Amino acid sequence: MNIIKTIACTCALLFSTVAYSQTTLRVATWLPATSSQNDVVWPTWAKWVEEATEGRVKIELEYGSGHPKTMFGLVEDGVADVSFSVNGYLPGRFKLPAVVEIPGGVADPEALSVAIWRVYKQHFEQAHEFDGLKVLGKFVHGPGQLFTTFEVNDLSDLQNRKIRTGGGVVNELAKRLDVVPVFAPVTKVYEMMQQGVIDGVFLPAQELKYSRLSEVVTDVTLFPSGMYTTVFTIFMNPEVFEDLSEADQQAIMSVSGEKLSALAGRAWGASDAKGLDEAREMGVRIKQLTENDPLTLQFAERIKGMNEAWIESVADRPVDAAAALKDLHRIAEAYLAENAQ
Repeated sequence: MNIIKTIACTCALLFSTVAYSQTTLRVATWLPATSSQNDVVWPTWAKWVEEATEGRVKIELEYGSGHPKTMFGLVEDGVADVSFSVNGYLPGRFKLPAVVEIPGGVADPEALSVAIWRVYKQHFEQAHEFDGLKVLGKFVHGPGQLFTTFEVNDLSDLQNRKIRTGGGVVNELAKRLDVVPVFAPVTKVYEMMQQGVIDGVFLPAQELKYSRLSEVVTDVTLFPSGMYTTVFTIFMNPEVFEDLSEADQQAIMSVSGEKLSALAGRAWGASDAKGLDEAREMGVRIKQLTENDPLTLQFAERIKGMNEAWIESVADRPVDAAAALKDLHRIAEAYLAENAQ
């Protein structure tokens, strides 16, 4: 009898030790379950993390966490362990990664996501813009395009129109296009367009499906290289990270960084085709511009000088901004060429 009790106690102790060694990271998300971030990126990363840590670390999604601009604070304060958000929602704090948002050049989101991660590690990390956060990855969505409730045949058609913008370089673009910017999270766009609060929006094509915008827009204008993109950061509470064993820290970073950035860029970019298919089914007019289309040429004129404007805007940061910009384009072009083979 004593032997049985001893074995039972030993088994219970072993079980409690195993249970104690397991950690669940709470991931705050502000997008719906159908979004590519929640449907593809987080589940894939969760699988990678669990495999890399041999089951010691698990991921749990927490939906409806609030406005995306609050995600940085939620993680810094320990309310959530991990999240992601748009850098541009906190203007002035994260200025350097906006380099990847400038229109022109490579538009492939996977290539740009890899490029901005490498440029961050090489050029921007030393500027300490992300102090208070453990940066796990960076990525961009597919090329931002123009969705409107009216047909656009000339950029002058946009003058004084109310267009939703979300922060970052797109706000500078709005000025150059003479639109009236209306600031709001993407989760509010459907309602605002339905009620006539705004006349259009700059967003990637995926939102035609995932935010159901194909129900409230009449026209989609697709620029060959897009109009802009938006940079996101995936981050973790540094204290929670440090509380993990060194082995688990290394395991998590082995499936984060460039690997996670590429995954997110690839997933978000792949969703654009689904958005356009949805718009076609809903009878939305889709205008695919060519490189020589008058609208494309007009747009190219409007964005001249944006590289120089970004370099000037980060003059207070201890980085070689011109070198970072050059490296970003070089890395993106090389990555695209390598993966096209």
